[in-house]
Amino acid sequence: MEGAVEPAAALRQLHEQHGAALLGFAARLTHNPDLARDVVQDVLLRAWRHPEIVASDERAARAWLFTVTRNLVIDRWRSAAHRHETATDVSTLADRTPTGEDATSAVLDRWLIADALRGLSPQHREVVVAASYEGRPLAEIARTLGVPEGTVKSRLHYGLRSLRLLLQEKGVTAP
Repeated sequence: MEGAVEPAAALRQLHEQHGAALLGFAARLTHNPDLARDVVQDVLLRAWRHPEIVASDERAARAWLFTVTRNLVIDRWRSAAHRHETATDVSTLADRTPTGEDATSAVLDRWLIADALRGLSPQHREVVVAASYEGRPLAEIARTLGVPEGTVKSRLHYGLRSLRLLLQEKGVTAP
């Protein structure tokens, strides 16, 4: 998308290049073709509002489009409006359990956190996973890595801080 291209033409080109893939991606995430079309429309509207994305190189624009698609799907799953906007057949109400919705939210949360963990340096990720997810004590982590315990504490501190920033960039806010 090099050169001075009119925003509407650039957006049309972006849709032609990535629209079908975005729709397929959104459909796999939502399991609802109507919702998937709405999400893709919202993504393209956001791209139109951010001409720097439309004008960026194709790879960066594609990555941005897919990230925004994923984040919008996650936001819709978490929103109260999602729970109230879906049409419900009265006969299926007895079959619904909160654990199904909780499980979906938990899966999306794990996916979001795993994606953010990949953004950490290997040293920070290793310590954060060992301490926060495996529940290992700092002294054990230090012995395993062959570094002083103070280094593990420092890596954990800066790793968690970086993880929080990465999650904030993805739209996650603290409760």
